[in-house]
Order: sequence, then structure tokens, then C-alpha cells
Amino acid sequence: MNKVELFGIQFNNFDFRDLADYLEKTVEAGKPTYLLTCNVDHVMCLQKDELFRRIYREAHAVVADGMPIVWASVLAGTPLKQRVAGADMLTELGLWLEAKRYRLFFLGAAEGVAEEAKRRLLERFPALHVVGCHSPPYGFETMEEENEKIVAMIREARPDILLVGLGAPKQEKWIYRHYLKYRVPVSIGVGATFDFLAGRVRRAPVWMRKAGLEWAWRLAQEPRRLWRRYLVRDVGFCRLMLAEWRRAKQTNHGGAIGHGEHGSQPE
Repeated sequence: MNKVELFGIQFNNFDFRDLADYLEKTVEAGKPTYLLTCNVDHVMCLQKDELFRRIYREAHAVVADGMPIVWASVLAGTPLKQRVAGADMLTELGLWLEAKRYRLFFLGAAEGVAEEAKRRLLERFPALHVVGCHSPPYGFETMEEENEKIVAMIREARPDILLVGLGAPKQEKWIYRHYLKYRVPVSIGVGATFDFLAGRVRRAPVWMRKAGLEWAWRLAQEPRRLWRRYLVRDVGFCRLMLAEWRRAKQTNHGGAIGHGEHGSQPE
């Protein structure tokens, strides 16, 4: 399988067609797995969060959910095909999911948001097979009884694909702790996808997404909640991009820094 290493992360070099092929093979195999949608914020969280690094080390697939990551791959001389955003998966693959009749379960967002996302999706893709929606209470991830109830709910619904919209890294940590218990073939953290689909949060215009400016749009939409993420935590990404460019330049010129020294896992 074609992979690209950036920031110590092994990215699957997927476009949405590749993602569909991967999902088909993984669903048919039937074993529980999880797929990560890596954006700039994930990369920065990985620098300080050991559990998050372990989750990435053990991931079954990782896609690039962010234009800056795609740009970094170009600078490093190993270009990724496409940004594969979690927020775009259901609309990009909607017709394909209808045809495959895969069973979907939505977990996350505020009360009623996942249901509204489902309703709007069904207007566009009437044959989409959503077998469950659940909005857990605040702080549920620390409530053992609540987690047992959710795991039982998912097992009973028997989805092929579980989409978890809790924000990172909470959603990835929840999936990691429970995916072997609820045994869904594919679990994916999708951030604010349900809020976008339900119309609770407006998505950036397409030109801003392509220009890598979706972060600015989201900051303008929710400044009090997101200012620290975008203006404090994520600004160090430019330094990491520069380090990747230098590493690639040294490697291409026969330098000592190569794949064996870096390894395939986050530092």
C-alpha cells in the first residue's frame, strides 16, 4: 500500500476513490479497525500527548485532512494525492455508500444534531442506511456505565462504519479505548462533521478550503472556542513544515538523515 511519511506519521496516499476501495476491503474483512483523519491540530497534539502518539502508531489507516499537510508533502518531494477531509466523506462517498448499503452509525455532537445531520443527508441520499444516532452527555467519556451503554447500543445496531464527532483528540481516544469492544469494521473520527451537515456551523466556501484557509473561517465563526487552537497551539506547524523540508532536502542529497533514523512512528 502506497504510504507517505511526514512528521513521523505514515499517511495512506488516498484520494476518495482509494478511500472507498479501502473501506470496502475493510468492511468485508469484518475485523474492528480505526482510521484517523489527520489535520494540523493533530500534528501539534502529537508533540505532547503520549497516548495520542500510541493511537497513531497503532492506526490501521491515516489520511490527510488539511491542505497544509498536502503542501508539506509536496515540499518534501512525496506529494499526497488529495486532502481527504472527514467533513467531506459522507457527501463525497454518499452515492457509493447508498449503492453498497453499508450500515452507518453517528455518535457525537449536541443533542439532536446527529439526527438532523441524518435527516439532511437522507434528503440528498435517500437510500443511505443510517442505523443509529446518539448524542452522549457532556463528560460521558469518564462515565463507565454510560460508555458500557453506548458500546451495547452500537453492538446492537451492527454498523459497518461508525462516525464519531467529538473533536480531537477526544474522539480518537474514545475510539481507541472501545473499538475492540463494539467490534465495528471501521471507526472514523470526523470532528465537527455533524454540525456542518446539520447546518449548526457554516462550512467555509470551497475556495477557502482549497486555499487552506478553512481555519480562518472557523476561527471567525467560533472565536471564543477556537482562538487558542489556531492562534497558539497550531502556529508551530510552520516550524515542523520547515524541518520536513530540510529533512527531505538532506535525504535527496544523500545526507545521513533517512527513513531508518526517523522510523515510521511519531517522535
